[in-house]
Amino acid sequence: MTQNEHKRDRLTDGDVQDLKPEGWWGDDGKLFRVFEFQTYQEGVDFALRVAELAEAQDHHPEITIFYKKVKVNYYTHETNSYVSGVTRLDLRGAEAVNSLYALPRPE
Repeated sequence: MTQNEHKRDRLTDGDVQDLKPEGWWGDDGKLFRVFEFQTYQEGVDFALRVAELAEAQDHHPEITIFYKKVKVNYYTHETNSYVSGVTRLDLRGAEAVNSLYALPRPE
């Protein structure tokens, strides 16, 4: 098994609860967090930065914008595999999104 395949192994619910990054929740086979902003535009800008990160990682979350909040949902959904749920790739993505959120926001 390659290192990349190992990252795509589905984690147990207990593992997700133990390993999830700060501010994230694990439920129904997904890892999610809601981020709040002062303005709608700040949320849109953040969503765009998350999209750029996802492209760089080649692992893409669901991103939902609702007014001053952005919800990011990570889960692995392989079309040619049995894997469906939270994997280490999702944890890595969530940690990177937390790092983006911690950066100063452009004015």
